Amino acid sequence: MLSCREVIEQLWDYLDGELPADRMEHIAEHLAECGRCNPQYQFEFEFLEALAREPQTAPRPPKELVERLHRLVSAT
Repeated sequence: MLSCREVIEQLWDYLDGELPADRMEHIAEHLAECGRCNPQYQFEFEFLEALAREPQTAPRPPKELVERLHRLVSAT
Protein backbone atom coordinates (compact mmCIF):
# COMPACT_ATOMS: atom_id res chain seq x y z
CA MET A 1 0.00 0.00 0.00
CA LEU A 2 1.23 3.50 -0.80
CA SER A 3 1.87 6.04 1.91
CA CYS A 4 -0.07 9.28 2.07
CA ARG A 5 3.11 11.18 1.27
CA GLU A 6 3.67 9.18 -1.92
CA VAL A 7 0.08 9.74 -3.03
CA ILE A 8 0.11 13.49 -2.37
CA GLU A 9 3.49 13.89 -4.11
CA GLN A 10 2.10 12.21 -7.23
CA LEU A 11 -1.41 13.64 -7.10
CA TRP A 12 -1.00 16.09 -9.99
CA ASP A 13 0.57 13.40 -12.18
CA TYR A 14 -2.32 11.12 -11.23
CA LEU A 15 -4.91 13.76 -12.10
CA ASP A 16 -3.17 14.39 -15.43
CA GLY A 17 -3.06 10.66 -16.19
CA GLU A 18 0.72 10.74 -16.51
CA LEU A 19 1.55 7.70 -14.39
CA PRO A 20 1.87 4.06 -15.41
CA ALA A 21 -1.42 2.14 -15.23
CA ASP A 22 -0.41 0.09 -12.21
CA ARG A 23 0.60 3.22 -10.28
CA MET A 24 -2.68 4.91 -11.24
CA GLU A 25 -4.55 1.90 -9.89
CA HIS A 26 -2.64 1.88 -6.59
CA ILE A 27 -3.26 5.59 -6.07
CA ALA A 28 -6.96 5.19 -6.90
CA GLU A 29 -7.21 2.41 -4.31
CA HIS A 30 -5.47 4.56 -1.71
CA LEU A 31 -7.71 7.55 -2.42
CA ALA A 32 -10.83 5.40 -2.13
CA GLU A 33 -9.82 4.31 1.37
CA CYS A 34 -7.90 7.23 2.84
CA GLY A 35 -9.76 9.90 4.76
CA ARG A 36 -6.67 12.12 4.82
CA CYS A 37 -5.80 12.10 1.12
CA ASN A 38 -9.27 11.99 -0.41
CA PRO A 39 -10.22 15.57 0.56
CA GLN A 40 -7.02 16.88 -1.05
CA TYR A 41 -7.78 14.83 -4.17
CA GLN A 42 -11.36 16.16 -4.28
CA PHE A 43 -10.12 19.74 -3.97
CA GLU A 44 -7.52 19.36 -6.72
CA PHE A 45 -9.97 17.53 -8.99
CA GLU A 46 -12.65 20.20 -8.58
CA PHE A 47 -10.05 22.93 -9.15
CA LEU A 48 -9.04 21.37 -12.47
CA GLU A 49 -12.70 20.94 -13.43
CA ALA A 50 -13.35 24.64 -12.72
CA LEU A 51 -10.36 25.65 -14.83
CA ALA A 52 -11.60 23.50 -17.69
CA ARG A 53 -14.98 25.25 -17.60
CA GLU A 54 -13.49 28.75 -17.79
CA PRO A 55 -12.67 30.24 -21.19
CA GLN A 56 -8.95 30.35 -21.75
CA THR A 57 -8.17 33.89 -22.90
CA ALA A 58 -4.78 35.45 -22.61
CA PRO A 59 -4.56 39.15 -21.79
CA ARG A 60 -3.77 41.35 -24.76
CA PRO A 61 -0.53 43.35 -24.72
CA PRO A 62 -0.88 47.13 -24.37
CA LYS A 63 -1.61 48.95 -27.64
CA GLU A 64 1.52 51.09 -27.23
CA LEU A 65 3.71 48.00 -27.08
CA VAL A 66 2.18 46.54 -30.22
CA GLU A 67 2.66 49.82 -32.10
CA ARG A 68 6.27 50.08 -30.93
CA LEU A 69 7.00 46.53 -32.08
CA HIS A 70 5.43 47.26 -35.48
CA ARG A 71 7.65 50.34 -35.86
CA LEU A 72 10.76 48.35 -34.88
CA VAL A 73 9.99 45.51 -37.29
CA SER A 74 9.15 47.91 -40.12
CA ALA A 75 12.41 49.80 -39.61
CA THR A 76 14.57 46.76 -40.34
